[in-house]
Amino acid sequence: MNTPSDTILVVDDTPANLAILFTGLRNAGYKVLINERGDVALQTAAYTLPDLIILDVMMPGIDGFETCRRLKEDPRTRDIPVILMTALTDPIDEVTGLRAGAVDYIIKPIHVEVVLARISTHLTLRKLYRDLERKHAALEAALATIKTLSGIIPICAWCGNKIRDEGGEWMSVATYLETHAEVTFSHTICPDCYERITGEAP
Repeated sequence: MNTPSDTILVVDDTPANLAILFTGLRNAGYKVLINERGDVALQTAAYTLPDLIILDVMMPGIDGFETCRRLKEDPRTRDIPVILMTALTDPIDEVTGLRAGAVDYIIKPIHVEVVLARISTHLTLRKLYRDLERKHAALEAALATIKTLSGIIPICAWCGNKIRDEGGEWMSVATYLETHAEVTFSHTICPDCYERITGEAP
């Protein structure tokens, strides 16, 4: 489900690792951004909003764990998936990374095929989650409409043909229902009107 528009931010202070990942990701069709420090990566991520971040743990300045924590604290970047990458093999380090907010953990040395597989998985999950959020928002809007229609609606006591909406504007019953309930009307003649017009029983 990844697309050519997907952007990956790679953060690592080792030039050899950056070269391997840059080449592998570009060949796979991704747009690639590169940073060598965690503090700079925080600024890059907040400005560019990449689709996924690959973050080395051992870096000068703030390490990958702290960088990940700060990414997750920032409302602009907290939903971006972060994959941590390190030579550390102690399970405690992996737990630390996951608790910091990372979605995955890759052990060095780097194997591009493994990295690409992990990226594809997490980009797919992110897009599925976004689709679910959009559907949830649509459902909430539909429920709000239903609640509006189930409340007290001011209708003209004289003609019975007009309704006052939430903004105080009067409109026909048909227009109101088409606007609030997403219904479309067809037109016919009821038996009472037919008899008044023609003088005959329908």
